[in-house]
Amino acid sequence: MILIFILYFAIALIASILGAVAGLGGGVIIKPVLDLFGDFNLQTIGVLSAATVLSMASVSLIKMRGKEIKIDKKISTILAGGSILGGITGKSVFNMIVISLGISTITAILQSSILAILLSFIFIYFNRKQHMKSYTIINKLMMFAVGFLLGFLSAFLGIGGGPLNVAVLCLLFSMSVKNAGINSIFIIFFSQLSALLLIAFTSGFEEYDLSMLFYMILGGILGGIIGSNIVIKLSETKVEKIFNFSVLFIIFINLYNIVKLI
Repeated sequence: MILIFILYFAIALIASILGAVAGLGGGVIIKPVLDLFGDFNLQTIGVLSAATVLSMASVSLIKMRGKEIKIDKKISTILAGGSILGGITGKSVFNMIVISLGISTITAILQSSILAILLSFIFIYFNRKQHMKSYTIINKLMMFAVGFLLGFLSAFLGIGGGPLNVAVLCLLFSMSVKNAGINSIFIIFFSQLSALLLIAFTSGFEEYDLSMLFYMILGGILGGIIGSNIVIKLSETKVEKIFNFSVLFIIFINLYNIVKLI
């Protein structure tokens, strides 16, 4: 049993380090890896992932205060607001499909397929972005709409939204990868907090198997501390390489999960 605790702690730790360094959040790694092990149902994986990512994001934001990598509070606050509303909507749709219709296997295949496709586009974008035009959205309503879409996809896929956030912040708001990373974590903090509060005030946590929660939160906190210290020392190029490697790794895990479930 001790080995199981260590395993889940290690998953949360590694995912959170990568999440803090590259703005991935960690959930995009935790979700497919826990799917791969198959120890928990989709609803429980969503809670474990959200709690771990929230703990990582909290520590990372505290550690990054006063550092040279800054949060664009205007853009990220509006995106976070849209992400919260989108997250509530996405979670409601997810609950309706999985709980009401009882098609968890089909939903898991759908989640992995959509995530693999989205991440493939993100991987291609980051390897071609020097040849692509970036934009700077200034319309607040459009910012909110972008945040809503990010929140909806993140909640439905159960990933926290890290790579989607980073790609959108680079493409639509002309941020560097390092700045997009910390702004992504800021957005993720609010989206994951709202997701957990929604569960707390609706169904509650009694129906979830949270036996690994403590160890994963511990991994999230430690990963946030380590990742925050690492990202300050890394160049823009190295952060981008870590981001690309992580995205490619997650794509392969999702493809394996699809094959396993079919």
